[in-house]
Amino acid sequence: MLHSRTQLIDASGIRKVFDLAADLRDPINLSIGQPDFDVPEPVKQAAMEAIRAGHNRYTVTQGITELREAVRDHLNETRRTSYDTSNILITSGVSGGLLLAFLSLFGPGDEVIIPDPYFVMYKHLLRILGATPVFADTYPDFRFTAERIEPLISEKTKAIVIGSPSNPTGVVVSETEWKEIVSLVAKKNLLLISDEIYDAFVYDGSFHSPAALHENVLLLGGFSKSHAMTGWRIGFAAGDKDLINAMTTFQQFTFVCAPSMVQHAALEALKTKIGRYREAYRRKRDLLLTALSPYYEIVGAEGAFYLFPKAPGGDATSFCTRAISEKQLLIIPGSVFSERDTHFRISYAADETVLERGIEALIALAPRA
Repeated sequence: MLHSRTQLIDASGIRKVFDLAADLRDPINLSIGQPDFDVPEPVKQAAMEAIRAGHNRYTVTQGITELREAVRDHLNETRRTSYDTSNILITSGVSGGLLLAFLSLFGPGDEVIIPDPYFVMYKHLLRILGATPVFADTYPDFRFTAERIEPLISEKTKAIVIGSPSNPTGVVVSETEWKEIVSLVAKKNLLLISDEIYDAFVYDGSFHSPAALHENVLLLGGFSKSHAMTGWRIGFAAGDKDLINAMTTFQQFTFVCAPSMVQHAALEALKTKIGRYREAYRRKRDLLLTALSPYYEIVGAEGAFYLFPKAPGGDATSFCTRAISEKQLLIIPGSVFSERDTHFRISYAADETVLERGIEALIALAPRA
């Protein structure tokens, strides 16, 4: 018999979209949260060379020294941190890092504050572990601010989890907002977990990390979005040595280590410039905003590669079902990412011809004035 924890995860929103789309011949797919460009050639070459060189066995659990040193140097330069290699763990993607961190930190009776809307894994991992996600309602502007966080803090609160840029809203936490959040967590002696997987994709201003402002931050990053290495499962965690040691122990008895050849390829990825991809997504974001803003209420969209428009009539599941059945358009209802179901997520990580088809479909689906 299945354990009761299997009932704690509800994937019905996404599953329903793909079930409805299963028989479509040529869908307009704006649902996938992964880059539409391929892994850069130098990174592919580095992976192949690593395989040929025999880097196909287990590595040490914490990751090869060369990559940990390279990640340390990268973070110290870009985040103004002062990490050494003992602060760094190489993980199987940011998702793997989240699991290891949550295993190390949270259990029954613990409360963790997350924004609503949220990345789907935050809520479900916490519930699996018996912890309680406490939702900071960020509607209608999707700003996750100290003012919204503070009233939710209780004696049971252990941490705050933030992804910036955000999936699904595209909101980017500003430097001022980070300073206010950091001041609050320092006053309350809370851990701040910063999910920085979309750090390469910020379009209106600069990327800021709380790790530059405060020591009690667990920073999670990786290469899945910036270098299209979603299937390669490589990321990193940086933070307090005791927490990194605990996460390393859990990795030893779960993932064992990140893929060996991919760790060597990640060394090349850190040296590979990806500015052209960011500019391509900026153009795609602008294309969608220009075309759709007259028809849909859209806020956020400052980073990542998502829009989170308000659904006509405020019922996102019904709207997404209609989009599939009438226009063969795959979009994700907001209930997948939120305790509400009023908005829907568009991924613009797609070819521009697909985006043009999606724009045409969305305009046709919009209510007439």
